Parts: sequence; C-alpha cells; structure tokens
Amino acid sequence: MQTSRELTLVLAEDGVLLREGLASLLSRHGFTVLATASDAEGLLTAAERHRPDVLITDVRMPPGFSDEGLRAALQVRARRPGAPVLALSQYVQRTYVGELLDSDDGTGVGYLLKDRIGRLTEFFEAIRQVADGGTILDPEVVRQLLRHRRDPLRNLTLREREVLALMAEGKSNTAIGQALTIGQAAVNKHIGNIMSKLNLHPDEGHRRVLAVLTYLREG
Repeated sequence: MQTSRELTLVLAEDGVLLREGLASLLSRHGFTVLATASDAEGLLTAAERHRPDVLITDVRMPPGFSDEGLRAALQVRARRPGAPVLALSQYVQRTYVGELLDSDDGTGVGYLLKDRIGRLTEFFEAIRQVADGGTILDPEVVRQLLRHRRDPLRNLTLREREVLALMAEGKSNTAIGQALTIGQAAVNKHIGNIMSKLNLHPDEGHRRVLAVLTYLREG
C-alpha cells in the first residue's frame, strides 16, 4: 500500500522492538520516518528539528513512565499550533484524551490504543487523517467516553455516594464524618476519590461545587 503523498513522521516510543519494528513497517508502506526517539526529550528535539507532517508518540515514556510523551506532544503543539499529533497508549486514559482534544482547536490529533496498530489499513488511514487536520479516536476510547458521560457517578462506591450526598446538603467535612461515624482522614480520602473519579483535578477551581452539581444533575 502506498499513501497518496509521502508523509513525514517522527516516532517516539521507548520500547526498542516496537519502535524499530514500527519505523520499518511505516517506511515500507510509503511513509518517511525522519527520526525516532526513546524519551520525551528526544521527542522534543526531533520534532523541533524535523517538523514532521505527523508526530506519533507513546503517552507513557521515560523517565517517569506517566504522561511524558503526551506532555512533550502538547509542548510541540504549543510551539507550533496545529502540529498533527497521533498518541498511542496501552490503556484508555480519559484525562489524556481530554487534554489532547483541548490543545489548540482539537484538530489534527488522534488517540489510538496500541492494539489498533496491528490493523494496518486503519492505522495508516488514521495517520493520513491526522495529517490532514482530522480528529481520530480509537473506538474503545469513544465507547468509554460515552459510557462515562452517560453516568459519571457509576464508578463511585456506596460510601462515596453517601459522602457526596452529604456534600450536596452543604455539610462540612467534620459534619460528614459525624453523620457517617468516620474519622476526618477517611472523609478526606473519600472526597479525594470522588474528585478523581469525576475527573475534577486540583487545578480546576470550585471542585467541591462541581462535584455537587454533577451529583444533583445525575441524581
């Protein structure tokens, strides 16, 4: 298979076998791999030097193996707005998807699970669509996003729902602890879990209010 035009790529993946195998596969199917990188710093350097048509990167990379690849990709888009990025991940991480879609105007981005790479026709087409400014999401990502949107409270435990209900009544942490006969440490832990499961992060203002609004809306 050949692409309609030869797209240039930078590939960032810490696993040497996957990185070299994928680079070879792409090269044999009409893409030009300008450079590969094994960590976030190498990704930034290669992207700045080569300015590829598409940057393909693993989400988790050295040194911390958390979200370094995604962070580096977002830096590339901040420096060069609209730079096409295709992120690869072993698992669905809704937060990562949201950050990628929120960058610039959410175009020229893609998020695929690594299992999708084996479906070559779909994978190559995803690269081309991202290069053309499209937005590509793995079907499993879409399924989980829709499920989460339908019922954002579904992952809360019974105790967490009880805590959130008392929060909705305007009770303080102390009052919640007294009502449920649990200590302050337990209350704080439950509230932290609620915020995490509702994807309300520390940099979002009024998290408590947003959590309560979600409860009232869904309840």
